[in-house]
Amino acid sequence: MGHKFDVGKIPMGLLANLLERYAGVDPRIVVGAKVGEDAAVIDMGDRYLVVKSDPITFVTEDLGYYAVNVNANDIATCGAIPRWFLATLLLPDQGVSEEMLEGIFRQIAMACQALNIALVGGHTEITYGLDRPIISGHMLGEVAKDSLVTTAGAKPGDIIILTKGICIEGTSIIARTKADDLRQRGYTPEEIKKARDFLFHPGISVVKDALTACQAGRVTSMHDPTEGGLATALHELAQAARVGIMIEADNIPIFPESAALCKEYSLDPLGTISSGALLITLPPPGAELVLTALARENIPAASIGRITAKRGEILLRHRDGASPLPIFERDEITKIF
Repeated sequence: MGHKFDVGKIPMGLLANLLERYAGVDPRIVVGAKVGEDAAVIDMGDRYLVVKSDPITFVTEDLGYYAVNVNANDIATCGAIPRWFLATLLLPDQGVSEEMLEGIFRQIAMACQALNIALVGGHTEITYGLDRPIISGHMLGEVAKDSLVTTAGAKPGDIIILTKGICIEGTSIIARTKADDLRQRGYTPEEIKKARDFLFHPGISVVKDALTACQAGRVTSMHDPTEGGLATALHELAQAARVGIMIEADNIPIFPESAALCKEYSLDPLGTISSGALLITLPPPGAELVLTALARENIPAASIGRITAKRGEILLRHRDGASPLPIFERDEITKIF
């Protein structure tokens, strides 16, 4: 009998082993398949092509908006501009209507327009075995060769900055999935709507965050916390860069709504899906410049820790001492489904 995996990402060790044995080799690959890297990078001569693929599986509402933004985020974390989007849309064989299709395509178009991205293709089909629509997005972007940023670029001594706050996407998912239950628990319609709208305000896009940081300072790496939350993103960054990390627990920003909803359903915010936040590392002299530039663009941000030379040691420091940062192989958000 085969091993049974929990819902969520494949364990990092297993994935790293598979990629090491089966990923392709080509002299034009600058960044290939590797745990922790947000996108592949291919040398196109005068510039780099940056390529990313990411599915949307946790939600059914606003699928098109999610698909464009989470894929654009991973292009931007490489210091690149997202340019072209393709979508593979898989639909269940029951309950699909023209109105549903129109809505999804409208969401994709509006999200692309907001980021100046062109929808250039993909695939759409109705298939068996599904109980909800699923989109797998594929984004391409480009970056000048001297402007590429990789997750592996973090260096000992670097400051770690986090924009906005953790669990932004998780907050919206909880409010959308548990709206009836939240009303029964005493949450007002206004409170539920505000949490639902975290998808848009403060929003799950980090394209502006990434481009602002790159213009303001000498960024060494960027990574966006998605499935598995901030904790998983930090473990991925440390593995990619072969470094250690020290995080100051009290410095991690979280919106009150996010903290309240995570507490309501006994979710650890550190392991809850966090699209909308961006991890940025850079040498200390440039940290204040980047924080100032982000503030100028009305993007909240905080210094939450530093990169250390103790490879593989990822610590979370509280007032009473430091302990290993937890690993969440299964995103906390899956507990509510």
